[in-house]
Amino acid sequence: MSLYENIEIIRERVNKAAIKANRDPIDIKLLAVTKTRSIETIEEALSNNIEFIGENKVQEAEDKIPLLEGKFKEFHFIGHLQSNKISKLMKLKPTLIHSIDKYSTANKLNNYLKQNLLTQDVLIEVNTSDEVNKFGIHPDETVKLIKAISQLENIKVKGLMTISMFTHNEKIIRGSFIKLGKLFNEIKVAEIPDVEMKYLSMGMTNDFEIAIEEGANIIRLGTAIFGARNY
Repeated sequence: MSLYENIEIIRERVNKAAIKANRDPIDIKLLAVTKTRSIETIEEALSNNIEFIGENKVQEAEDKIPLLEGKFKEFHFIGHLQSNKISKLMKLKPTLIHSIDKYSTANKLNNYLKQNLLTQDVLIEVNTSDEVNKFGIHPDETVKLIKAISQLENIKVKGLMTISMFTHNEKIIRGSFIKLGKLFNEIKVAEIPDVEMKYLSMGMTNDFEIAIEEGANIIRLGTAIFGARNY
């Protein structure tokens, strides 16, 4: 199946899931995860109505983003951010960083931003599946972290992100997304100064329809768009 056909099928599935949840499909951002994909493949996706791209690794993003400049609407960084890669990532001008889960990283990012007269929108990554080998702050610690980060003048918290457990058990997946949705609403109601709960980033190739039903407005799809990865 062609890339164009894959994208059309995904759009149709997004529409159906949104309508089922009484939501407007236009409110859901489809982020194409371009990890391991060639420049030519990404360009083909961009010429077929893909506007938003996401990379997991700073080094890989450094190789690609400059060559794609002007062809995408937004570049999102969705992988774990190491402090020593902050300056390299910021040179690529990410619209949104999905993966802040430590105050120390946020503080170092803020220092860089301050020195360079920049601001940066971020999401807080939450570990909603209690997996020890997974990044993300524990749900119970999230509000405390957000309150601390909200004091950093050059960082703007814009929402939450999670990765559900990789399983075929829909109950477990949905539980993970419900947990993040509840947390999202709690923080919204708390009205923490300089914090805007705008984005709920959850859902990947195997579970994006469930994520949409539970309120996701950014879904991160790689395999569904590009096919299986060839490492």
